[in-house]
Amino acid sequence: MHFINQMRLEFLSIPANVAFARVAVAAFASQLDFTLEDLEEIKTAVSEAVSNSIIHGYEHEPDRLVTVYAALTLDTLEIRVEDDGKGIIDIDRALQPAFSTDAERLGLGFVFMQSFMENFRVESTPGRGTTVIMSKSTGGSMARANEAT
Repeated sequence: MHFINQMRLEFLSIPANVAFARVAVAAFASQLDFTLEDLEEIKTAVSEAVSNSIIHGYEHEPDRLVTVYAALTLDTLEIRVEDDGKGIIDIDRALQPAFSTDAERLGLGFVFMQSFMENFRVESTPGRGTTVIMSKSTGGSMARANEAT
């Protein structure tokens, strides 16, 4: 796959960086022809993935690192959110609506990510961390714009 642009953010696992990550990825994604609704969905998906790393992966340890990678093709944004936290023992169970390891949470983070992104996958190894991989397409408008130039 040929990427036309890529970025990588690495930041501490503190709640303030959830907003930072969501805005940074949305700004990066705006290079493609996403609608405002698409950008809001991207921001929500990134927020949920980063929050999961902080809350569940690191259990609020503020000195750990979360990494967000984003890459653009002519019409698609691909995102990876990674942590090296405690990992997920049963991914299938964790992907079920209303499942949460925190009684104060609704357990809808993965559900939101899946519903807002076209492709969604979780890779995790207990004791080694979790990677959320997701993508969203614009429908090819950037490809048409590049072909016209």
